[in-house]
Amino acid sequence: MAVEQDEIERIAELARIRIAAGEMGQVTRRIAQILHLVEQLQAVDTSTVEPMANPLDATGRLRPDAVTEDDCRTAFQAIAPAVENGLYLVPKVID
Repeated sequence: MAVEQDEIERIAELARIRIAAGEMGQVTRRIAQILHLVEQLQAVDTSTVEPMANPLDATGRLRPDAVTEDDCRTAFQAIAPAVENGLYLVPKVID
């Protein structure tokens, strides 16, 4: 996919990116190189490749599902300004 300098100028304007006039040619060439690389990647036949979640086939380490903290809810709610049925009450902010 060929990209022209006027297209880059228009994209820069829409994105509110200022590109110096002296750098416009270099930016155009770099974006053209990136688009060419994307075209190469899209041309690769991946129909026989099975999708994977992790390229290393790694799995996450799981920790045991055990309580590690003491239950301090009653102590915390004892100093709260407003509590009802074990829930913190907060002022209404949206009508």
